[in-house]
Amino acid sequence: MTKRTEIYILGGFLGSGKTTLLKQIINQENEAGRKTAVLMNELGSVSVDTSILGDEVPIKELIGGCICCTIQDKLEAQLQELLIEDLDAIYIETTGAAHPVEVLDGIMSPLFAERLEYKGIITVLDLLRWKDRSELSPQLRHLLVEQIQHADFILLNKQDLVTEMEASQLLYSVQAINSGAVILLTTQAKVSLASIRKLKMKAKGIHQKLDVHNHLHLQAIVHTFTNQVDQNEFEDWLRSLPETVYRMKGYVSFTHSPYPCLFQYSYGMPLFMNEMMKMPLNMVIIGEELDEGLIHDQLMALEKQ
Repeated sequence: MTKRTEIYILGGFLGSGKTTLLKQIINQENEAGRKTAVLMNELGSVSVDTSILGDEVPIKELIGGCICCTIQDKLEAQLQELLIEDLDAIYIETTGAAHPVEVLDGIMSPLFAERLEYKGIITVLDLLRWKDRSELSPQLRHLLVEQIQHADFILLNKQDLVTEMEASQLLYSVQAINSGAVILLTTQAKVSLASIRKLKMKAKGIHQKLDVHNHLHLQAIVHTFTNQVDQNEFEDWLRSLPETVYRMKGYVSFTHSPYPCLFQYSYGMPLFMNEMMKMPLNMVIIGEELDEGLIHDQLMALEKQ
């Protein structure tokens, strides 16, 4: 009997912690001596997360579109290439705007029916965003509910940012939407590989097709820095951003350091991590109703000549 490669879909809205989860899973897979690969889907025209993951595993990129609506043909080609290798598992990290069932439809090709073991959909939910869901647009709330509804395994992430009582209430609200999934409260998306590998994909019901890119009007703006910027001025710029900026990630070179800083931003909270090597100074900004020209002008004005 031909060995089947396990396949896992990692979903969840922008900034929920999918890449953090993926990095930890890959580390555990390596320690277990298993051979894995990653297929990473990004809305923007460049990928930042591949450099975050390092060189431990083969990585295929699907950029500039979403698996669930615009680049399914590219997905099949990438899977074909990965399956040439004798892999134990493939992890697909979707864009934050992806509908989980449509991503599943995209990989359930007759070409791979005998070669893949579909383990399930893992959804990472940002508890702070879920707590404040009443303030989100109806389309975004709908997407979050569907990402919960069709998951087989749900990580209620960023538990440390809510109170114990809030965490219990939020857990109950998620269970009311999907009582059949395994649900864990996590900080930094910490979960054991053993828990992930126990996954069994449940049957997926009929869902109302939602063109999230059309309804959410998500934009992915890529800015490339040519010079260093002052960190204090950069943080002032962050505070001026509209709430419709959902996610930013990339590398910024600040004037106080010879090396760039890995910068991540979600739900209004920035995170800076110092690097010890030169990296391409690209930053991806994802949100709704953004003035692309204004953002480029503002960032260029921060650069020190």
